[in-house]
Amino acid sequence: MPRIRLHPQGSELPAGTGQRLGDLLFAHGVEQPCGGRGTCRGCRVQVLEGQLEAGEADRRAFTPSELHAGWRLGCQARVEGDLTLALGRWNAPILADDTPVTVTPRDGLGIAIDLGSTTLVAQLVDRRDGRVLGVRTALNPQAMRGADIMTRIDHAQRGGADELRLMVWTELGRLIAALLAAAGGGAPSLVTVAGNTVMHHLFIGRDLAPLATPPYDPADPGEVVLDGETLGWAGCAGCPVVVLPCLGGFVGGDILAGLLATGLGHDRRPGALIDLGTNGEIAISDGTRILCASTAAGPAFEGASISCGMRAATGAISAVTLDRGVLVAQVIGGGPARGVCGSGLVDACVAARRLGWLAGTGRILRSDRRLPLAPGVDLTQDDIRQLQLAKGAVAAGFWLLLRRMNLAPEDLGRVWLAGAFGNAIDRASAHAVGLLPIPPERVTPAGNTALLGARLALGDDDHGYRALRARCQHVQLKTDEGFEDVYLDGMAFPELVATPPAKEA
Repeated sequence: MPRIRLHPQGSELPAGTGQRLGDLLFAHGVEQPCGGRGTCRGCRVQVLEGQLEAGEADRRAFTPSELHAGWRLGCQARVEGDLTLALGRWNAPILADDTPVTVTPRDGLGIAIDLGSTTLVAQLVDRRDGRVLGVRTALNPQAMRGADIMTRIDHAQRGGADELRLMVWTELGRLIAALLAAAGGGAPSLVTVAGNTVMHHLFIGRDLAPLATPPYDPADPGEVVLDGETLGWAGCAGCPVVVLPCLGGFVGGDILAGLLATGLGHDRRPGALIDLGTNGEIAISDGTRILCASTAAGPAFEGASISCGMRAATGAISAVTLDRGVLVAQVIGGGPARGVCGSGLVDACVAARRLGWLAGTGRILRSDRRLPLAPGVDLTQDDIRQLQLAKGAVAAGFWLLLRRMNLAPEDLGRVWLAGAFGNAIDRASAHAVGLLPIPPERVTPAGNTALLGARLALGDDDHGYRALRARCQHVQLKTDEGFEDVYLDGMAFPELVATPPAKEA
């Protein structure tokens, strides 16, 4: 049996002859953003010992010198013998939330699940007092078939829907079994699941075709109750598994959970909840009505569409500052930079604007047309354009919903930022780059609102997510006559006070 040795970790993995290398390495942090099609280089590995023949996809992805140095696409390779691979593990923190909550006492245990497209989180909860008894996290194994939800929709449409559903059922079953074992046994009386619209449909087996083409209206976005035994979860026979309903389009049950978690749905003051991910979901309340929408922000905030992009994990530039005119990059883990994540990308653009390296239109003004962040990590003109498209979409959605509400930014008492990127981004940078056109002091990172909301939904009589959903109205932004103009305006960078560079770059 072939053996795969990973450097510098020192791990050794057994592999079957002919096994797909990308599947084997996924658990060790080697991602496949393009879903294993060989188009993104996200799964690249370097062969130090052994033989791994270069295929046509490798020859398209790498230069001759890179091929000679042993670089290959893990998603395209098949194991034929012993290998030693250079591999820097991407350790990424996964947000959980154990905020104390007030509940009406109920008997039994509950499990709250954040069904994220990148990560999965399961919490075991004592329903008598709402205490968190344990938490387990994992990467969503569906990411092996695509890092973003549109790639997953495509995979499902090509016959992979059952595979994707079973992947997440199995992994969540493993997390739940570990939680119950650590708690000394017992069985849950209720499980609540919060996820975006695509994850909702994949989990319950709904047709994804309506989400693949405009106007992207889900066929059945409502609440669904399954049985834990149907999902194959040990110890959950007869336990209802409640999948929270979506709000419309790509605004899913995770945003409904976020409205519960932040209290925005019960606050009579105007406020907003923004989840800055691939689809940039936004909900704005005027104290009575709640309007929500999704914006096609693209994967720039998660690093997937950036030439040197990666998730917020070991080796990622997560922050960029200026020190006496010199750009300084902060790297997660403290080692050499391997790439840049979303928060570092936003910081870098602000720093480049202050140094005079980047025009308000987004054009790189340096003679080499690159923005150097660290040795081997540069931003290209296309990277800047990807960020502009993402921030323009979010800003347009924000302004158009405000306009429908007859509100101005200063009317909002608080704006909550949900999700990993929303909690990592520097609020001043988000304002300076034009992503969030509101004062930074009014913006509050909200943590994992999907998980906290799912936990609150374990006591629906107290928190009323069904009544809250009835107050929400989904808006199709692209039907607004002013969308294109507001979108284009949002792509520009605001004016900033310049900081002369320390020396000629």
